[in-house]
Amino acid sequence: MELLLQVLFTMTVIFIMARLGSTIFSRFGLPGLIGEILMGIVIANIAGGDFMRDVLMIDFNSEGFKSEVYTVIYMLAELGVIFLLFSVGLETKVKDLLESGKAAFLCALLGVILPFVAGLALVLAVGDYDMNAAMFMGAAMVATSVGITARIIKDMRLMDVKESRIIIAAAVIDDVLGMIVLAIVQGMATSEGGIDIMDLVIIILKAVLFVVIAIGAAKYLVPKIYTFFDNRKRAARAAGKIPYTYNKLIIAIIVCLGMACLAEFIGLAAIIGAFLAGMLFADHAWEWELEHKVEAITSFMISFFFVNVGLMVDISSLTDVSVIILVVIVILLAMLTKFVGCGFGAKLGDKSIDKSSFSIIGVGMMPRGEVGIIIASIGLNAGVMSGDLYTVVVMMSVLTTIIAPPILSLLFKKKYTEQYEIVPEDRI
Repeated sequence: MELLLQVLFTMTVIFIMARLGSTIFSRFGLPGLIGEILMGIVIANIAGGDFMRDVLMIDFNSEGFKSEVYTVIYMLAELGVIFLLFSVGLETKVKDLLESGKAAFLCALLGVILPFVAGLALVLAVGDYDMNAAMFMGAAMVATSVGITARIIKDMRLMDVKESRIIIAAAVIDDVLGMIVLAIVQGMATSEGGIDIMDLVIIILKAVLFVVIAIGAAKYLVPKIYTFFDNRKRAARAAGKIPYTYNKLIIAIIVCLGMACLAEFIGLAAIIGAFLAGMLFADHAWEWELEHKVEAITSFMISFFFVNVGLMVDISSLTDVSVIILVVIVILLAMLTKFVGCGFGAKLGDKSIDKSSFSIIGVGMMPRGEVGIIIASIGLNAGVMSGDLYTVVVMMSVLTTIIAPPILSLLFKKKYTEQYEIVPEDRI
């Protein structure tokens, strides 16, 4: 009973602080997740260890020790990430993925290759980290969080212009490619006794096969299941009976947790299974009202994840000049590689892309947001990434998410006429 009381108290304090931080940052037009991360940093680094250990009873260290209370918070954080990626998958329709076009595909492909190579090469060049840490840095730089970009596009009523269509479609492909990269990187990092070419081939095949099967199921199997239940409903009504209704949310949650479990079991990240589970339901997510129902679950649990991200950030490492320099270099590389890779990829796929469109697409794909942070957390919890490198990735993810949106807004305003400028009644 005493443990339950403490857990409930700690959850209450953390959730209130998270929502407070999120609300404050949202008021200034910034992503709420940044406020939640900063609250975690405040608890761990500014409020002091006594508050964290003696009041909240949160205690953990790099050797694997976790207090019982922190174990509960950590599990909530992990579940939050699973449902977050599930909700991302709900917005990723296979039809859009397969019909995205050459420009969007090349935009996403080069926008994955360049950042990964740059992140990998940079960490290896520093010399203080091994190949596994370098691969996780590359994977974290691959990620694109298009949520903030999509918000700007919606606010400016520019969803139908060419640049917006390429950005949104490329972001969908980027998510899938990013999951494959993460699966490969995690598989290589967790291979005992090193890895040879055959092991690498098996990991790649496992990751690609898992994704392809999920996409195939979403395209061919799920529609048949949907048609089967729809026909049963029609037959019942035709017979004058009340059709039996299934709770779609329960089914979705079972599939989400089951595929997350399967992914973890075969050596991939649980979030990969959750993301692909979301894709299975994407075509009927709106009809079944899954998006806002899952969002209610996610908005509660994900706060614990972002606060936990802040808890693991050691700001004392930012007093080290070498770490600060690394942060600056990583941010510049993260922005430059997405700008060049995505812009050039779109140009290769569509020769009509001009200089202004190149810039809009490149900047629109820059924000890393929560995805880069999730990958870094996986690396840290696996003991692959050091605390310093983790802090660098968190700073990179946060700052690219802050820097890119205002630049994108200016580029859109410069290219398009005044009818697209934001007025108070246009805001959502």
